[in-house]
Amino acid sequence: MLTLDLTNAPRWHDLAPGVRVQMRPLTTALMVATRSDPAVEAVPEEASDEERAVAFAKALARRAVLGWEGVGDADGKPIDPSPEAIDALLDVWPIFESFQLTYVSKGLLLEQEKNVSALSPNGPSAGASDTAKPAHPTRATNKPARTARRG
Repeated sequence: MLTLDLTNAPRWHDLAPGVRVQMRPLTTALMVATRSDPAVEAVPEEASDEERAVAFAKALARRAVLGWEGVGDADGKPIDPSPEAIDALLDVWPIFESFQLTYVSKGLLLEQEKNVSALSPNGPSAGASDTAKPAHPTRATNKPARTARRG
């Protein structure tokens, strides 16, 4: 069952020990806006899938991140999120992976679940039966066919 959160309230996501990020819910509007982000559209045609994924993740994070805890500058002083700081945060491999798994993949899992759902008990697959029949019953069981012996 799909449960809808009608509040659309921001949520905290733990991306690494001591690093929490508050983000907007992953909505259709957010995804559509990210697809048309200038940084995403500027990715060259010949770019690899990985380069596209990084550009998309950064553009999405710049739209989604509202606040964070446990992120600081080179001197360890806490800093607020900014487009540059968000990009730098996602340049840290474990953070990028965690962002993809805890935030982005949640939206993609719903799409995946509907693609691998069970057959409908009352839909077009209801009552379906095998219609293919073996050409020769003895060959279908892998038993050698009996041959008549001549006298």
